[in-house]
Amino acid sequence: MRILPVATAIVVTGLLYMVVIERDTFDALVSGTAPDGDVADSLPAGAAAAAPATEDVPLTRVMAMVSQAREVDSAVVLRGETVASRQVDVRAETAGKVVNEPLRRGAKVAEGELLCEIDPGTRGTSLQEAQARLAEAKARLPEARARLSEAQAQEPAARAAILEAEANVPAAEASLAQARANVPAAEASLLEAEAREPEAEARLAEAKAMVPAAQAALAQAEANVPAAEAALAQALAGQPEAEARLKEAQARVREAEISLNANSKLNKSGFAGEIALASAQAAFESAKAGEQAALAGVKGAEAAIEQARGNIEGAKAQVQSARSQIESARAAVLSAESQIQNAKAGVESARSNIESARAAVESAKSRLEGARAAVSSAKAALEGATAGIESAKAGEENAQSGIQSAEAALATVNKDIQRLSIHAPFAGVLESDTAELGSLLQTGGTCATVIQLDPIKIAGYVPEQDVSRVHLGARAGARLVDGREMMGDVTFVSRSADPTTRTFLVELTIANADLSIRDGQTAEIAIEADGASAHLIPQSSLTLDDEGVLGIRTVDETNHVRFAPVKLIRDTRDGVWLSGLPDKINVITVGQEYVTDGIPVEAVFEEVVQ
Repeated sequence: MRILPVATAIVVTGLLYMVVIERDTFDALVSGTAPDGDVADSLPAGAAAAAPATEDVPLTRVMAMVSQAREVDSAVVLRGETVASRQVDVRAETAGKVVNEPLRRGAKVAEGELLCEIDPGTRGTSLQEAQARLAEAKARLPEARARLSEAQAQEPAARAAILEAEANVPAAEASLAQARANVPAAEASLLEAEAREPEAEARLAEAKAMVPAAQAALAQAEANVPAAEAALAQALAGQPEAEARLKEAQARVREAEISLNANSKLNKSGFAGEIALASAQAAFESAKAGEQAALAGVKGAEAAIEQARGNIEGAKAQVQSARSQIESARAAVLSAESQIQNAKAGVESARSNIESARAAVESAKSRLEGARAAVSSAKAALEGATAGIESAKAGEENAQSGIQSAEAALATVNKDIQRLSIHAPFAGVLESDTAELGSLLQTGGTCATVIQLDPIKIAGYVPEQDVSRVHLGARAGARLVDGREMMGDVTFVSRSADPTTRTFLVELTIANADLSIRDGQTAEIAIEADGASAHLIPQSSLTLDDEGVLGIRTVDETNHVRFAPVKLIRDTRDGVWLSGLPDKINVITVGQEYVTDGIPVEAVFEEVVQ
């Protein structure tokens, strides 16, 4: 068995135990200080015996510096690049050959300066043709307006004629309506008169017919009186017979009742059977029914007597009524004969009125036809005048359309001629040569690229944790890689983050009158923000605690090490600016990685060394 690997493993395990589990004790041993009682008790017996006494171990020496907090502007620092404030590719809006000398890249151009001139070609001829068409169209307009004025002058006379003719129509229609209204009245009078004559004759015939009917009714009524008296005598004769039948039926009921009582008693004593009892009951019921029938016969006989007496009285009343009807019928005959004479006279008068009303209707129709014919003639004249106006208006509109079309064609030619000269949209510098002399520019072809560098923009991207500290109008500075520094203002802060980097675009605007700052140069940007109290500490003094928190180690009044977490404000060439610390501190600058929190040290300050 190999002893060396086993011994090595044991030693490594012990060292790991001391470094990880007993870190404070291990650091105390390394620095020469004695561990406290608890730590000493926890050490192995050999380790505790080997540990030297506290007064014999020297303190760990560290380098430190005294730092006083200062007020610094907590600027937002980021990197960016210069960007031209404006850049455009000036393109041709028409096609043609370039006829001017080119301008070379880098040349300064003023706003509106000519960049490219295109050969006009046949555009001059097109311009003259468009001008001639416009003059021709304008010459047609006065003639069309004269025709419209003439047509419009005829319209009022035609409308006046229509009004006059239409005014005559209502009077003619009123006369016709009145005449037609008289005809039905006359015809109604005739019909009424003619209707009266048959009615009177009918009344006469009816009155004459009523006399024999009344006489026949009298004879019938007189004949009904003996018949009614005979019926009364017959009814009186039948009454004794009905009463005799009733008495006979009542006697049979008493006989049947006695028989039923006797059979019932015999049946109870056992001397008579059920059949005899049932026969007696049936006989009793039959006798009772006969009694009821006889009683009904008596009442019927009494009713027949009363009815016969009523018939006699009615027959006598009919006789009196028939005599009155005969007298009325004779008086009606005389009245009907008088009405017939009056009806015949009314018929003749109504026929005369109808002839007069029909003649008036024909005369009114003739006047109405004449008035309507005059209206139609006047409307035809107005329609002719209106058609003339519409035709004249159409001619004027055509002339106007011709003028507008010619003006549009002329404007198109002029616009095309204006596009032959391509000018700089703003003052700047040519980034490329303008189109070469003799080259053919197509529509949309590039004449030149112009950029504007005064003022110039410096663009950078600020992290999302700092974007809330950047405001529009804030003062900002920039340093180029060649060391030049310039000042400006924040003119744009994006409200939408870059989807990849989650940063926000920020732009500064800086004066660049001499154009010494070029597009695309790298720049370090510092944007002014609210001030803060901070310490300027060497970057090498930063360390991490066991939890990974960034901070520094300091020496307190009792010369013990303390860990202080910090917040990084800015990183500069001279060191880092830190906040979150007291106003005055003793910062360990050398040896901070070899000591831990709470260990006493011997601090040697840099001012003393110097």
